[in-house]
Amino acid sequence: MYRADQLAVEAGISGVALMLRAGQAVADVIRRRWKLRPVVILCGPGNNGGDGFVVARLLAEAGWPVRVLLLGDRQALRGDAAYHADLWPGHVEALAPDHVTAGDLIVDALFGAGLTRPLSGPALVTVRRVSDLGLDVVAVDVPSGVDGNTGAVLGAAMQAVETITFFRPKPGHYLYPGRSLCGQLTVADIGIPETCLSEIAPGLMRNGPAIWRAHWPVMDKQGHKYHRGHLLIYGGARMTGAARLATTAARRAGAGLATILAPEGTDLVYQLGAPGAMVLPLQDRQRLLDDFRCGTLLIGPGLGTGDETRKLVLEACRSGKQLVLDADALSAFEGMSGSLLDVLPAGAVLTPHEGEFARIFPAITGDRLSRARRAAAASGAVIVLKGADSIIASPDGDAVINVNAPPSLATAGSGDILAGLISGLICRGMAVFPAAAAAVWLHGEAANRFGPGLIAEDIPDMLPDVLAEIEHLTTEV
Repeated sequence: MYRADQLAVEAGISGVALMLRAGQAVADVIRRRWKLRPVVILCGPGNNGGDGFVVARLLAEAGWPVRVLLLGDRQALRGDAAYHADLWPGHVEALAPDHVTAGDLIVDALFGAGLTRPLSGPALVTVRRVSDLGLDVVAVDVPSGVDGNTGAVLGAAMQAVETITFFRPKPGHYLYPGRSLCGQLTVADIGIPETCLSEIAPGLMRNGPAIWRAHWPVMDKQGHKYHRGHLLIYGGARMTGAARLATTAARRAGAGLATILAPEGTDLVYQLGAPGAMVLPLQDRQRLLDDFRCGTLLIGPGLGTGDETRKLVLEACRSGKQLVLDADALSAFEGMSGSLLDVLPAGAVLTPHEGEFARIFPAITGDRLSRARRAAAASGAVIVLKGADSIIASPDGDAVINVNAPPSLATAGSGDILAGLISGLICRGMAVFPAAAAAVWLHGEAANRFGPGLIAEDIPDMLPDVLAEIEHLTTEV
Protein backbone atom coordinates (compact mmCIF):
# COMPACT_ATOMS: atom_id res chain seq x y z
CA MET A 1 0.00 0.00 0.00
CA TYR A 2 2.93 2.35 0.67
CA ARG A 3 3.96 2.30 -3.01
CA ALA A 4 0.37 3.02 -4.09
CA ASP A 5 0.22 5.96 -1.70
CA GLN A 6 3.54 7.22 -3.03
CA LEU A 7 2.38 7.06 -6.65
CA ALA A 8 -0.90 8.75 -5.79
CA VAL A 9 0.99 11.61 -4.12
CA GLU A 10 3.20 11.89 -7.20
CA ALA A 11 -0.01 12.12 -9.26
CA GLY A 12 -1.10 15.12 -7.21
CA ILE A 13 -3.26 13.53 -4.49
CA SER A 14 -2.12 14.38 -0.99
CA GLY A 15 -1.52 11.71 1.62
CA VAL A 16 -3.80 13.63 3.97
CA ALA A 17 -6.63 13.34 1.43
CA LEU A 18 -6.03 9.62 0.90
CA MET A 19 -6.14 9.00 4.64
CA LEU A 20 -9.36 11.00 4.93
CA ARG A 21 -10.98 8.92 2.19
CA ALA A 22 -9.81 5.68 3.79
CA GLY A 23 -11.30 6.66 7.13
CA GLN A 24 -14.48 7.79 5.42
CA ALA A 25 -14.82 4.39 3.73
CA VAL A 26 -14.53 2.62 7.09
CA ALA A 27 -17.00 4.97 8.77
CA ASP A 28 -19.48 4.45 5.91
CA VAL A 29 -19.36 0.67 6.36
CA ILE A 30 -19.96 1.03 10.09
CA ARG A 31 -22.95 3.34 9.66
CA ARG A 32 -24.51 1.03 7.09
CA ARG A 33 -24.16 -2.14 9.16
CA TRP A 34 -24.70 -1.05 12.77
CA LYS A 35 -27.08 1.16 14.67
CA LEU A 36 -25.71 3.81 17.02
CA ARG A 37 -23.59 2.16 19.72
CA PRO A 38 -20.36 2.72 21.68
CA VAL A 39 -17.28 2.46 19.48
CA VAL A 40 -13.70 1.93 20.59
CA ILE A 41 -11.04 2.82 18.03
CA LEU A 42 -7.73 1.01 18.53
CA CYS A 43 -5.04 3.13 16.85
CA GLY A 44 -1.52 2.00 16.09
CA PRO A 45 1.63 4.10 15.74
CA GLY A 46 1.60 4.33 11.93
CA ASN A 47 -0.68 5.24 9.05
CA ASN A 48 -3.19 2.57 10.03
CA GLY A 49 -3.60 4.46 13.28
CA GLY A 50 -4.06 7.66 11.29
CA ASP A 51 -6.96 6.02 9.47
CA GLY A 52 -8.38 5.18 12.89
CA PHE A 53 -8.29 8.81 14.02
CA VAL A 54 -10.25 9.79 10.89
CA VAL A 55 -12.87 7.12 11.66
CA ALA A 56 -13.12 8.36 15.24
CA ARG A 57 -13.69 11.97 14.20
CA LEU A 58 -16.25 11.18 11.50
CA LEU A 59 -18.28 8.86 13.74
CA ALA A 60 -18.19 11.35 16.62
CA GLU A 61 -19.39 14.12 14.31
CA ALA A 62 -22.29 11.83 13.35
CA GLY A 63 -23.25 11.45 17.02
CA TRP A 64 -21.67 8.10 17.85
CA PRO A 65 -20.07 7.69 21.30
CA VAL A 66 -16.39 7.16 20.49
CA ARG A 67 -13.29 6.39 22.53
CA VAL A 68 -9.76 6.26 21.13
CA LEU A 69 -7.07 3.95 22.51
CA LEU A 70 -3.56 4.60 21.18
CA LEU A 71 -0.61 2.23 21.15
CA GLY A 72 2.41 4.37 21.96
CA ASP A 73 2.95 8.09 22.47
CA ARG A 74 0.73 10.52 20.59
CA GLN A 75 3.71 12.83 20.12
CA ALA A 76 5.53 10.05 18.27
CA LEU A 77 3.00 10.06 15.42
CA ARG A 78 4.39 11.45 12.18
CA GLY A 79 3.19 12.80 8.84
CA ASP A 80 -0.40 12.27 7.77
CA ALA A 81 -1.20 10.22 10.87
CA ALA A 82 -0.07 13.09 13.12
CA TYR A 83 -2.12 15.55 11.07
CA HIS A 84 -5.35 13.60 11.49
CA ALA A 85 -4.63 12.82 15.14
CA ASP A 86 -4.40 16.58 15.75
CA LEU A 87 -7.90 16.98 14.28
CA TRP A 88 -9.36 14.60 16.88
CA PRO A 89 -10.86 16.82 19.59
CA GLY A 90 -11.47 14.11 22.15
CA HIS A 91 -9.44 12.37 24.80
CA VAL A 92 -6.88 9.72 23.82
CA GLU A 93 -6.35 6.83 26.22
CA ALA A 94 -3.43 4.44 26.36
CA LEU A 95 -4.09 1.08 24.76
CA ALA A 96 -4.90 -1.36 27.54
CA PRO A 97 -7.12 -4.44 27.66
CA ASP A 98 -9.23 -3.21 30.58
CA HIS A 99 -10.28 -0.19 28.50
CA VAL A 100 -12.29 -2.54 26.29
CA THR A 101 -15.69 -3.56 27.65
CA ALA A 102 -18.61 -5.76 26.68
CA GLY A 103 -20.91 -4.20 24.13
CA ASP A 104 -18.24 -2.11 22.41
CA LEU A 105 -17.85 -2.09 18.64
CA ILE A 106 -14.12 -2.31 17.95
CA VAL A 107 -12.38 -0.57 15.07
CA ASP A 108 -9.02 -2.29 14.65
CA ALA A 109 -6.58 0.29 13.27
CA LEU A 110 -3.54 -1.06 15.08
CA PHE A 111 -1.46 -2.61 12.29
CA GLY A 112 -1.91 -2.89 8.54
CA ALA A 113 -0.82 -5.37 5.91
CA GLY A 114 2.87 -4.58 6.38
CA LEU A 115 3.16 -6.17 9.83
CA THR A 116 6.00 -8.71 9.89
CA ARG A 117 6.60 -9.35 13.59
CA PRO A 118 4.43 -11.12 16.16
CA LEU A 119 2.08 -9.04 18.27
CA SER A 120 3.39 -8.31 21.74
CA GLY A 121 2.77 -6.16 24.80
CA PRO A 122 -0.47 -4.15 25.06
CA ALA A 123 -1.45 -4.98 21.46
CA LEU A 124 -1.30 -8.72 22.12
CA VAL A 125 -3.23 -8.68 25.38
CA THR A 126 -5.84 -6.29 23.94
CA VAL A 127 -6.41 -8.55 20.94
CA ARG A 128 -6.92 -11.47 23.32
CA ARG A 129 -9.30 -9.40 25.46
CA VAL A 130 -11.40 -8.51 22.42
CA SER A 131 -11.51 -12.17 21.45
CA ASP A 132 -12.52 -13.27 24.95
CA LEU A 133 -15.41 -10.78 24.96
CA GLY A 134 -16.56 -11.86 21.50
CA LEU A 135 -16.86 -8.27 20.29
CA ASP A 136 -17.65 -7.22 16.74
CA VAL A 137 -14.47 -5.98 15.06
CA VAL A 138 -14.10 -3.79 11.98
CA ALA A 139 -10.55 -4.14 10.67
CA VAL A 140 -8.78 -1.40 8.74
CA ASP A 141 -6.74 -2.91 5.88
CA VAL A 142 -6.24 -6.33 7.54
CA PRO A 143 -7.04 -7.70 10.99
CA SER A 144 -4.09 -6.86 13.24
CA GLY A 145 -1.78 -9.83 13.57
CA VAL A 146 -2.37 -11.09 10.03
CA ASP A 147 0.57 -10.99 7.63
CA GLY A 148 -0.82 -9.22 4.57
CA ASN A 149 1.54 -11.07 2.24
CA THR A 150 0.90 -14.62 3.43
CA GLY A 151 -2.25 -14.75 5.55
CA ALA A 152 -0.20 -16.15 8.43
CA VAL A 153 -1.09 -15.24 12.01
CA LEU A 154 1.77 -13.50 13.78
CA GLY A 155 1.32 -14.76 17.32
CA ALA A 156 -2.35 -13.78 17.60
CA ALA A 157 -4.80 -11.90 15.43
CA MET A 158 -8.10 -10.08 15.53
CA GLN A 159 -11.21 -11.92 14.34
CA ALA A 160 -13.05 -9.32 12.28
CA VAL A 161 -16.61 -9.33 11.02
CA GLU A 162 -15.76 -6.61 8.48
CA THR A 163 -12.46 -5.73 6.84
CA ILE A 164 -12.07 -2.64 4.69
CA THR A 165 -9.00 -2.44 2.51
CA PHE A 166 -7.92 0.00 -0.18
CA PHE A 167 -6.49 0.00 -3.70
CA ARG A 168 -6.66 -3.79 -4.17
CA PRO A 169 -6.89 -6.92 -1.98
CA LYS A 170 -3.73 -8.30 -0.43
CA PRO A 171 -2.70 -11.98 -0.53
CA GLY A 172 -3.46 -12.26 3.18
CA HIS A 173 -7.12 -11.51 2.50
CA TYR A 174 -7.38 -14.69 0.43
CA LEU A 175 -4.88 -17.07 2.02
CA TYR A 176 -5.78 -19.05 5.13
CA PRO A 177 -5.83 -18.49 8.02
CA GLY A 178 -6.02 -14.76 7.27
CA ARG A 179 -8.99 -15.26 4.99
CA SER A 180 -11.04 -16.75 7.82
CA LEU A 181 -10.24 -13.76 10.05
CA CYS A 182 -11.37 -11.01 7.68
CA GLY A 183 -15.12 -11.52 7.77
CA GLN A 184 -16.82 -9.55 4.99
CA LEU A 185 -14.16 -7.96 2.78
CA THR A 186 -14.71 -4.55 1.20
CA VAL A 187 -12.22 -3.04 -1.24
CA ALA A 188 -12.82 0.71 -1.06
CA ASP A 189 -12.01 3.16 -3.84
CA ILE A 190 -10.14 6.04 -2.24
CA GLY A 191 -9.22 7.78 -5.47
CA ILE A 192 -5.88 6.19 -6.29
CA PRO A 193 -5.51 6.75 -10.06
CA GLU A 194 -5.86 3.89 -12.52
CA THR A 195 -2.30 4.59 -13.65
CA CYS A 196 -1.13 3.32 -10.28
CA LEU A 197 -2.95 0.05 -10.88
CA SER A 198 -0.88 -0.62 -13.97
CA GLU A 199 2.32 0.64 -12.32
CA ILE A 200 2.14 -1.81 -9.42
CA ALA A 201 1.90 -5.46 -10.38
CA PRO A 202 -0.39 -7.37 -8.01
CA GLY A 203 1.30 -9.85 -5.72
CA LEU A 204 -1.51 -12.30 -6.29
CA MET A 205 -4.65 -12.38 -8.43
CA ARG A 206 -8.00 -13.77 -7.38
CA ASN A 207 -9.03 -16.60 -9.67
CA GLY A 208 -12.05 -16.10 -11.89
CA PRO A 209 -13.11 -15.84 -15.53
CA ALA A 210 -11.59 -12.37 -15.89
CA ILE A 211 -8.16 -13.99 -15.48
CA TRP A 212 -8.46 -16.61 -18.20
CA ARG A 213 -11.52 -16.13 -20.39
CA ALA A 214 -9.45 -14.42 -23.12
CA HIS A 215 -7.59 -17.75 -23.41
CA TRP A 216 -10.75 -19.85 -23.58
CA PRO A 217 -10.60 -22.10 -26.68
CA VAL A 218 -13.25 -21.50 -29.31
CA MET A 219 -14.59 -24.63 -30.96
CA ASP A 220 -14.22 -24.89 -34.72
CA LYS A 221 -17.71 -25.18 -36.19
CA GLN A 222 -16.35 -27.53 -38.83
CA GLY A 223 -13.99 -29.37 -36.51
CA HIS A 224 -13.91 -33.04 -35.60
CA LYS A 225 -12.96 -34.79 -32.39
CA TYR A 226 -9.23 -34.65 -33.02
CA HIS A 227 -9.44 -30.88 -33.36
CA ARG A 228 -10.47 -30.86 -29.70
CA GLY A 229 -7.54 -33.04 -28.72
CA HIS A 230 -6.80 -36.62 -27.78
CA LEU A 231 -6.04 -37.25 -24.11
CA LEU A 232 -4.22 -40.33 -22.88
CA ILE A 233 -4.96 -41.37 -19.28
CA TYR A 234 -2.90 -44.02 -17.51
CA GLY A 235 -5.19 -46.31 -15.53
CA GLY A 236 -4.31 -48.24 -12.39
CA ALA A 237 -4.88 -51.92 -11.71
CA ARG A 238 -6.68 -51.59 -8.36
CA MET A 239 -8.15 -48.10 -7.91
CA THR A 240 -9.84 -47.99 -11.29
CA GLY A 241 -12.42 -45.40 -10.27
CA ALA A 242 -9.82 -42.62 -10.19
CA ALA A 243 -8.95 -42.78 -13.88
CA ARG A 244 -12.62 -43.17 -14.80
CA LEU A 245 -13.55 -40.02 -12.87
CA ALA A 246 -10.70 -38.11 -14.50
CA THR A 247 -11.78 -39.33 -17.92
CA THR A 248 -15.36 -38.17 -17.44
CA ALA A 249 -14.18 -34.74 -16.27
CA ALA A 250 -11.78 -34.35 -19.19
CA ARG A 251 -14.52 -35.14 -21.67
CA ARG A 252 -16.89 -32.70 -19.97
CA ALA A 253 -14.18 -30.05 -20.23
CA GLY A 254 -14.16 -30.58 -23.97
CA ALA A 255 -11.48 -33.14 -24.83
CA GLY A 256 -12.51 -34.64 -28.16
CA LEU A 257 -11.24 -38.11 -27.36
CA ALA A 258 -9.98 -39.81 -24.21
CA THR A 259 -8.16 -43.11 -24.14
CA ILE A 260 -7.54 -45.07 -20.94
CA LEU A 261 -4.44 -47.23 -20.92
CA ALA A 262 -5.59 -50.25 -18.93
CA PRO A 263 -3.27 -52.67 -17.13
CA GLU A 264 -3.65 -56.33 -17.96
CA GLY A 265 -6.92 -57.80 -16.71
CA THR A 266 -8.72 -54.47 -16.22
CA ASP A 267 -10.01 -53.80 -19.74
CA LEU A 268 -13.58 -54.81 -18.98
CA VAL A 269 -13.75 -52.75 -15.78
CA TYR A 270 -12.72 -49.63 -17.68
CA GLN A 271 -14.95 -50.35 -20.67
CA LEU A 272 -18.02 -50.74 -18.48
CA GLY A 273 -17.15 -47.78 -16.24
CA ALA A 274 -16.18 -45.34 -18.99
CA PRO A 275 -18.22 -46.25 -22.07
CA GLY A 276 -17.43 -42.98 -23.85
CA ALA A 277 -13.67 -43.53 -23.68
CA MET A 278 -11.43 -45.79 -25.67
CA VAL A 279 -9.72 -48.49 -23.62
CA LEU A 280 -6.44 -49.94 -24.85
CA PRO A 281 -3.83 -52.17 -23.21
CA LEU A 282 -1.16 -50.33 -21.25
CA GLN A 283 1.53 -52.40 -22.93
CA ASP A 284 0.48 -50.95 -26.32
CA ARG A 285 1.08 -47.34 -25.21
CA GLN A 286 4.04 -46.70 -27.50
CA ARG A 287 1.76 -46.63 -30.53
CA LEU A 288 -0.22 -43.79 -28.98
CA LEU A 289 2.87 -41.99 -27.73
CA ASP A 290 4.08 -41.98 -31.34
CA ASP A 291 0.72 -40.64 -32.61
CA PHE A 292 0.96 -36.86 -33.12
CA ARG A 293 -2.80 -36.56 -32.57
CA CYS A 294 -2.37 -37.65 -28.96
CA GLY A 295 -0.93 -34.52 -27.40
CA THR A 296 -1.72 -34.66 -23.68
CA LEU A 297 -1.00 -37.28 -21.00
CA LEU A 298 -2.60 -37.50 -17.57
CA ILE A 299 -0.70 -39.76 -15.19
CA GLY A 300 -1.33 -40.48 -11.54
CA PRO A 301 -4.96 -41.01 -10.50
CA GLY A 302 -5.19 -44.47 -8.93
CA LEU A 303 -1.94 -45.59 -10.52
CA GLY A 304 -0.04 -46.80 -7.44
CA THR A 305 3.32 -45.64 -6.14
CA GLY A 306 5.67 -48.46 -7.11
CA ASP A 307 8.53 -48.88 -9.55
CA GLU A 308 6.19 -49.29 -12.51
CA THR A 309 4.64 -45.87 -11.91
CA ARG A 310 8.07 -44.23 -11.78
CA LYS A 311 9.01 -45.99 -15.01
CA LEU A 312 5.84 -44.79 -16.76
CA VAL A 313 6.26 -41.21 -15.57
CA LEU A 314 9.91 -40.95 -16.62
CA GLU A 315 9.06 -42.47 -19.99
CA ALA A 316 6.26 -39.93 -20.44
CA CYS A 317 8.59 -37.07 -19.53
CA ARG A 318 10.69 -37.97 -22.56
CA SER A 319 7.72 -38.37 -24.91
CA GLY A 320 7.42 -34.73 -25.95
CA LYS A 321 3.76 -34.68 -24.88
CA GLN A 322 2.05 -32.19 -22.62
CA LEU A 323 2.00 -33.70 -19.11
CA VAL A 324 -0.37 -33.43 -16.17
CA LEU A 325 1.01 -35.29 -13.14
CA ASP A 326 -1.27 -35.91 -10.19
CA ALA A 327 -1.48 -37.99 -7.02
CA ASP A 328 0.51 -41.24 -7.30
CA ALA A 329 2.64 -39.88 -10.16
CA LEU A 330 4.04 -37.46 -7.58
CA SER A 331 4.02 -39.62 -4.45
CA ALA A 332 5.94 -42.36 -6.25
CA PHE A 333 9.00 -40.10 -6.27
CA GLU A 334 9.18 -39.53 -2.52
CA GLY A 335 12.85 -39.51 -1.56
CA MET A 336 13.94 -39.46 -5.20
CA SER A 337 12.23 -36.36 -6.59
CA GLY A 338 15.43 -35.27 -8.30
CA SER A 339 15.06 -38.07 -10.82
CA LEU A 340 11.69 -36.62 -11.83
CA LEU A 341 12.60 -32.94 -11.77
CA ASP A 342 15.74 -33.57 -13.83
CA VAL A 343 13.68 -34.77 -16.81
CA LEU A 344 10.38 -32.95 -16.27
CA PRO A 345 9.54 -31.07 -19.48
CA ALA A 346 8.86 -27.35 -19.35
CA GLY A 347 5.18 -26.51 -19.12
CA ALA A 348 4.10 -29.66 -17.30
CA VAL A 349 1.35 -29.31 -14.69
CA LEU A 350 1.81 -30.75 -11.20
CA THR A 351 -1.22 -30.90 -8.90
CA PRO A 352 -0.02 -31.74 -5.38
CA HIS A 353 -1.85 -31.38 -2.11
CA GLU A 354 0.31 -30.44 0.88
CA GLY A 355 1.56 -33.97 1.53
CA GLU A 356 2.48 -34.61 -2.09
CA PHE A 357 4.16 -31.23 -2.32
CA ALA A 358 6.42 -32.11 0.61
CA ARG A 359 7.38 -35.37 -1.11
CA ILE A 360 8.39 -33.69 -4.36
CA PHE A 361 9.83 -30.44 -2.97
CA PRO A 362 11.11 -31.37 0.51
CA ALA A 363 13.58 -28.48 0.62
CA ILE A 364 11.00 -25.78 -0.16
CA THR A 365 9.47 -24.40 3.02
CA GLY A 366 7.59 -21.28 4.06
CA ASP A 367 4.12 -19.96 3.35
CA ARG A 368 1.92 -21.53 0.68
CA LEU A 369 2.24 -18.73 -1.85
CA SER A 370 6.02 -18.51 -1.75
CA ARG A 371 6.36 -22.31 -1.79
CA ALA A 372 4.14 -22.64 -4.86
CA ARG A 373 6.05 -19.92 -6.68
CA ARG A 374 9.45 -21.31 -5.77
CA ALA A 375 8.41 -24.83 -6.82
CA ALA A 376 7.14 -23.54 -10.16
CA ALA A 377 10.38 -21.65 -10.78
CA ALA A 378 12.53 -24.61 -9.75
CA SER A 379 10.65 -27.20 -11.80
CA GLY A 380 9.58 -25.17 -14.83
CA ALA A 381 6.08 -26.54 -14.23
CA VAL A 382 2.75 -24.96 -13.44
CA ILE A 383 2.03 -25.86 -9.82
CA VAL A 384 -1.51 -26.32 -8.53
CA LEU A 385 -1.07 -26.43 -4.76
CA LYS A 386 -4.45 -27.79 -3.74
CA GLY A 387 -6.42 -26.84 -0.66
CA ALA A 388 -9.25 -24.62 0.49
CA ASP A 389 -7.17 -21.74 -0.90
CA SER A 390 -5.65 -23.49 -3.92
CA ILE A 391 -2.76 -21.60 -5.49
CA ILE A 392 -1.89 -21.85 -9.17
CA ALA A 393 1.67 -20.68 -9.86
CA SER A 394 3.60 -20.45 -13.11
CA PRO A 395 7.37 -20.57 -13.59
CA ASP A 396 7.46 -16.86 -14.52
CA GLY A 397 6.11 -15.84 -11.10
CA ASP A 398 2.45 -15.30 -11.96
CA ALA A 399 0.07 -16.73 -9.38
CA VAL A 400 -3.64 -16.83 -8.70
CA ILE A 401 -5.52 -17.96 -5.65
CA ASN A 402 -8.85 -19.70 -5.83
CA VAL A 403 -11.48 -18.66 -3.30
CA ASN A 404 -14.65 -20.42 -4.46
CA ALA A 405 -13.99 -23.97 -3.22
CA PRO A 406 -16.67 -25.16 -0.78
CA PRO A 407 -15.79 -27.54 2.07
CA SER A 408 -17.79 -30.26 0.32
CA LEU A 409 -14.93 -30.66 -2.18
CA ALA A 410 -13.02 -32.49 0.54
CA THR A 411 -14.35 -35.80 -0.75
CA ALA A 412 -12.76 -38.86 -2.34
CA GLY A 413 -12.28 -38.50 -6.09
CA SER A 414 -12.48 -34.72 -6.13
CA GLY A 415 -8.80 -34.42 -7.02
CA ASP A 416 -9.20 -36.90 -9.87
CA ILE A 417 -11.98 -34.73 -11.29
CA LEU A 418 -9.75 -31.66 -11.09
CA ALA A 419 -6.87 -33.41 -12.85
CA GLY A 420 -9.26 -34.43 -15.60
CA LEU A 421 -10.58 -30.89 -16.00
CA ILE A 422 -7.07 -29.47 -16.31
CA SER A 423 -6.13 -32.13 -18.85
CA GLY A 424 -9.30 -31.64 -20.86
CA LEU A 425 -8.81 -27.89 -21.21
CA ILE A 426 -5.17 -28.31 -22.20
CA CYS A 427 -6.25 -30.94 -24.68
CA ARG A 428 -8.53 -28.36 -26.31
CA GLY A 429 -5.56 -26.08 -26.86
CA MET A 430 -5.73 -23.79 -23.85
CA ALA A 431 -2.37 -22.58 -22.53
CA VAL A 432 -1.35 -24.48 -19.42
CA PHE A 433 -1.43 -21.72 -16.78
CA PRO A 434 -4.86 -20.32 -17.71
CA ALA A 435 -6.12 -23.88 -18.22
CA ALA A 436 -5.08 -24.86 -14.71
CA ALA A 437 -6.62 -21.70 -13.24
CA ALA A 438 -9.84 -22.17 -15.19
CA ALA A 439 -10.15 -25.81 -14.17
CA VAL A 440 -9.73 -25.01 -10.48
CA TRP A 441 -12.40 -22.32 -10.69
CA LEU A 442 -14.81 -24.56 -12.65
CA HIS A 443 -14.26 -27.30 -10.08
CA GLY A 444 -15.31 -25.00 -7.24
CA GLU A 445 -18.19 -23.41 -9.13
CA ALA A 446 -19.70 -26.77 -10.07
CA ALA A 447 -19.44 -27.95 -6.46
CA ASN A 448 -21.08 -24.78 -5.17
CA ARG A 449 -23.99 -25.18 -7.53
CA PHE A 450 -24.62 -28.73 -6.42
CA GLY A 451 -24.66 -27.81 -2.74
CA PRO A 452 -24.73 -30.17 0.27
CA GLY A 453 -24.27 -33.89 -0.21
CA LEU A 454 -21.72 -33.52 -2.99
CA ILE A 455 -19.66 -36.52 -4.08
CA ALA A 456 -17.07 -36.47 -6.82
CA GLU A 457 -19.38 -38.08 -9.36
CA ASP A 458 -21.74 -35.10 -9.09
CA ILE A 459 -19.23 -32.52 -10.28
CA PRO A 460 -19.20 -33.38 -14.01
CA ASP A 461 -23.01 -33.28 -14.10
CA MET A 462 -22.95 -29.65 -12.93
CA LEU A 463 -20.43 -28.53 -15.53
CA PRO A 464 -22.61 -28.03 -18.64
CA ASP A 465 -24.46 -25.03 -17.20
CA VAL A 466 -21.24 -23.49 -15.89
CA LEU A 467 -19.49 -24.06 -19.21
CA ALA A 468 -22.41 -22.55 -21.11
CA GLU A 469 -22.03 -19.35 -19.11
CA ILE A 470 -18.30 -19.24 -19.78
CA GLU A 471 -18.89 -19.78 -23.50
CA HIS A 472 -21.38 -16.89 -23.42
CA LEU A 473 -18.86 -14.66 -21.65
CA THR A 474 -16.11 -15.42 -24.15
CA THR A 475 -18.32 -14.50 -27.10
CA GLU A 476 -18.77 -11.07 -25.50
CA VAL A 477 -15.05 -10.37 -25.07
